[in-house]
Amino acid sequence: MKEIIEKIFQESIKVKQDTLKGNSDEIIKAAGAIIDAYKKKKKVIIFGNGGSAADSQHVAAELIGRFQKEREALAAMALTTDTSAITALGNDYSFDIIFSRQIEGLASEGDVVIGISTSGNSANVIKGIKTAAQMGCRTITLSGKQGGQLAPLSDIKIVVPSSNTARIQESHSCILHCICELVEDSLF
Repeated sequence: MKEIIEKIFQESIKVKQDTLKGNSDEIIKAAGAIIDAYKKKKKVIIFGNGGSAADSQHVAAELIGRFQKEREALAAMALTTDTSAITALGNDYSFDIIFSRQIEGLASEGDVVIGISTSGNSANVIKGIKTAAQMGCRTITLSGKQGGQLAPLSDIKIVVPSSNTARIQESHSCILHCICELVEDSLF
């Protein structure tokens, strides 16, 4: 078991190092877009499926509450928390539109919309990002592998160079924490 644990940690470290090499500028751009939006009294909207849904909720909570500093709340929402909306939209229309329809109703021009998909091929995340772009929102995507269909659709794309879902999710968490810290440090 100890060998397995050490292997997992070493893989995670390597994927994060590889991610840092190819994405530090994109992480800075993502934080900058969010900082700019907050200075203009806009909000951040985040979504994804499964573990990425959990990441979305985690980041929204960090922005609304606090990350590391006591400060005023920052406007952020995860589109993964309203089970009534998600199940109604999925049932009445299709699971593919659960995010795009919420974006239609909740987003405004100038908001920052973050779509997270480890594969980069989640149809509902792709539709959500497309809708956000059409509405004049800044779009940021976090994905893995080669970015999938999602990466070319966004203003800022952060791609974790791995095909292992767990390692991608661990890197996404680190990336999102970096963004939270950069935003807090800049605004407060």
